[in-house]
Amino acid sequence: MRVGDRRYLAGMGHPSDGPDGWWLTILWVADPDGVIAFRDVAPDSGPPADPPLARLGPAVAGALSGLILEDAGRLQLRLGMVEPPQDPDRPWRAPLAIRAAFRFEPARAATMHPNELADTVLAGFRRAVEGLHRP
Repeated sequence: MRVGDRRYLAGMGHPSDGPDGWWLTILWVADPDGVIAFRDVAPDSGPPADPPLARLGPAVAGALSGLILEDAGRLQLRLGMVEPPQDPDRPWRAPLAIRAAFRFEPARAATMHPNELADTVLAGFRRAVEGLHRP
């Protein structure tokens, strides 16, 4: 993936089926030295005031629009940092690795092979992370 003039690798752990139909995985972005920080994909002008997951969550939901199940008016998507920031006042300095849980629209997910579903999620995550760079 590209962010500005830098290239990174977006990756995903092997997904698993969790309780109540949740699909669970770990997503990350790395360079040759390892997992990067959210700060590395922030706008050049500096990280926004809101935490990175406040921007990443809606972006992932938008990228996977129509695939994520809606239940009682809420999208069935949960994102959390694998490792919280050392300084809570500087959340963009945390590693860009997230735990992700999804419940998918059953009819839509049934038409996709497991690898196709994983590729779709990874592509949506990649587009969402690339969007963090925009102010």
